[in-house]
Amino acid sequence: MTADMVGFLVLLFPLVLLVFVLLMERVEQPMSRGASAEREIEHFLDDASPEELNTFVREGTESALSRFRHRLRPRRLRRNHAVAAESPRS
Repeated sequence: MTADMVGFLVLLFPLVLLVFVLLMERVEQPMSRGASAEREIEHFLDDASPEELNTFVREGTESALSRFRHRLRPRRLRRNHAVAAESPRS
């Protein structure tokens, strides 16, 4: 009977370990996204213009970060984005 239990545990242990690892990955994902947002806000506060900082104070994080991202975007992409916004849609 003990040999059967050992065999059962040998087969069950890798499956339990796999489930544990997958569960921990799901727990870790929101934490890593939060850390990247913190880094982005830190970068924003270091490199933001006074106008962007005023927007941050008046309107909040999302609006200020969107203006900051827009400023960091390469000019070519901004130009294409502006042209697409100006063209009439059928």
